[in-house]
Amino acid sequence: MDKIKYFTIENISQKAESIYQKLDNQFDLHKDHLIPQKSALIILDMQNFFHDKKSHAVIPSADAIIKPIQSLANLFISNNRPIISTRHLNTKYDAKQMDAWWREFLTEDNDLSQLIAEFDIPQAELIIKTQYDAFYETKLNEILHHHNIEQIIITGVMTHLCCETTARSAFVRGYNVFFPIDGTATYNEDFHISTLINLAHGFANITLADKLKQSFSDK
Repeated sequence: MDKIKYFTIENISQKAESIYQKLDNQFDLHKDHLIPQKSALIILDMQNFFHDKKSHAVIPSADAIIKPIQSLANLFISNNRPIISTRHLNTKYDAKQMDAWWREFLTEDNDLSQLIAEFDIPQAELIIKTQYDAFYETKLNEILHHHNIEQIIITGVMTHLCCETTARSAFVRGYNVFFPIDGTATYNEDFHISTLINLAHGFANITLADKLKQSFSDK
């Protein structure tokens, strides 16, 4: 499997827009309107494990999505809307098939398991997850119900693993899912595009961070 830096800080805006236009032409994308007072922002696994160049799991494009996600987080904070961040941790007792596939545990005492500084957000509710699905054996659904959330924005890493799995899980629980092209990243563009195509067909509103930000101006 090749790791490719398909998003950079310099190209992400233009490249994401190009991907959006191609997908819209191909699928006539679902375009629900984000309602800020009914929405929550989910930021998945923005941990040093996926950002530190010394980590074997580093995602080359991960740094490029920091600014788009931050811009959304700032709007959620200023509008007093909920943000939920996740931190992925595993032990041999809860890894299940993650152990069989990856043969490595990202444990609490590993410095790489910490969130990167940009996403150590005091206003965010932090949940620990052990599987790709952020709903699995966590309080995420309970938190969303507490805030009367109907719509969620999914951001973070990796596009085709935790982000896609959580998007599908949210859909079957009745949430209206928004999935910004420039809000997630993974190891290469093939994985990224494949997820966008799959979700566009029946699970999520494939969109852009700037389009979601505009919803706050329109409210």
